[in-house]
Amino acid sequence: MPIVIASVVGAFLLAGCVDVPGTGPAPDLYNLTPKSTFAPNLPSVMSQLVVEEPLASGGLDSARIALRPSATELKYFAKARWVERAPKMIQTLLVESYENTGKIVAVGRQAIGLRSDFNLKSELREFQAEYLDGRKVPQIRVRLNVKIVKHPRLAIIASRNFERVVPARSDSMPAIVAAFDEALGKVLRQTVEWSMATTAAN
Repeated sequence: MPIVIASVVGAFLLAGCVDVPGTGPAPDLYNLTPKSTFAPNLPSVMSQLVVEEPLASGGLDSARIALRPSATELKYFAKARWVERAPKMIQTLLVESYENTGKIVAVGRQAIGLRSDFNLKSELREFQAEYLDGRKVPQIRVRLNVKIVKHPRLAIIASRNFERVVPARSDSMPAIVAAFDEALGKVLRQTVEWSMATTAAN
């Protein structure tokens, strides 16, 4: 009897009548880009900086791309993902953006064991496509709270919020990701320029 059952199930599988978990099409993966252009008067920083991974709420601490259909709901696009968890991706982009300035002695993650003069702590508070008020084409909202901690006192010497909202050109996934890239790019640039000016003065 088990052999007969196995044969019947196998026939259905071969005929394409049964969907096997994990065999569907893989989601499209997307990455965002670091900033490479900054204000010409950006100061040189003779300090070492550690960029910590941003904190994020459970809804945003994910590789899934978030969307907000109303003020009280958070959902995800079904067939699209970031290449890694959003906070980890943003940490990488921050490090690369600092490196792209060419004006900082050393910058890295905690994992590399860098003995830092300053730590950049942050919290990702908004990172979603918004379809509020009946929008058919979303706007992208990115908001990052940033704090600079100075060693060895471990004192917070400065704190700022950076937020940008960018409307997507269409409701297609590539257009939505392009709007994410533009909004995050503006936040990255502001974060880098403000933090470098702050650390240079301290």
